[in-house]
Amino acid sequence: MISAGIIGGSGYTGGELIRLLLNHRSVALDFVFSTTRANKPITSAHSDLLGLTALKFSGGINPNVDVVFLCLGHGNSKQFLNTHHFASHTKIIDLSNDFRLKGDEQFQDKTFVYGLPELYREQIKSVNQIANPGCFATAIQLALLPLAKANQLQNEVHINAVTGSTGAGVGLSPTSHFSWRNNNVSWYKPFTHQHLGEIGESLDSFGNEIAPLRFLPNRGNFTRGIFATAYTKFEGTLEEAKQLYHDFYQDALFTHMAEEPIHLKQVVNTNNCHIHLHQHEDVLLITSAIDNLVKGASGQALQNMNLMFNFEEDEGLKLKAGVF
Repeated sequence: MISAGIIGGSGYTGGELIRLLLNHRSVALDFVFSTTRANKPITSAHSDLLGLTALKFSGGINPNVDVVFLCLGHGNSKQFLNTHHFASHTKIIDLSNDFRLKGDEQFQDKTFVYGLPELYREQIKSVNQIANPGCFATAIQLALLPLAKANQLQNEVHINAVTGSTGAGVGLSPTSHFSWRNNNVSWYKPFTHQHLGEIGESLDSFGNEIAPLRFLPNRGNFTRGIFATAYTKFEGTLEEAKQLYHDFYQDALFTHMAEEPIHLKQVVNTNNCHIHLHQHEDVLLITSAIDNLVKGASGQALQNMNLMFNFEEDEGLKLKAGVF
């Protein structure tokens, strides 16, 4: 058994992480730190955990846990690590964007490795700090990585992706309010979304030319999931494209190629990414779908933890979607 701690456990990603860790046979959840809910039952924030845990949120930390997850708002992880210190053996998995880019991977005496298992599995196994990928970044990278490796991203890529309201976090904002979000849809941050940086660095890792990515994110009127479509010119047949993807993901436990067009319900509440390919003339359409809170956040963090501690990669993540 290993011991785990969570920093910032009252939000959506923290709640999902608690749920997953409570069902992991090799992890004992030691503490869930929260400045706003200290000494209150975890179920006061996460009513879906009623009957599963009697733990309370903690106002302090145990610096000697084996692994700690940082579920803090963007920009807050560095601040927390500057004021709180953990034992030298403690592994750190950060779910914010503080350490994802190569220019931010060095912090204090720590080196953070980008935690996309489908690309960096072997590196993840041997490091002590992980920068967990963003949700949009995960869906888009998994859609495009095989093409990047095959040098097939030499023409502009147009990407349209819609996310559920949980992608905005638990804090209220005008665009996450029920009265605004229900029966509504809108775009935001057109062509400038912050996840483009980490996407570009991953696609560039093969040393091939990468054309501009034109990414348009959308807000959906549902709670969770990301449904992304990307299209670009492709030199080859559909069968050749399918072979590229099959070869790239043949050892990936959670990324699956679908012969039929995919939909969001196939992946919600799972750590899976489903991908479908469609060709029209010389244009290849790639569709990918993930749960933004699981494969796009807490589930991928747990997947990274499994690799770091040499557990089975899918331990605690054998989750089924509900399509009806």
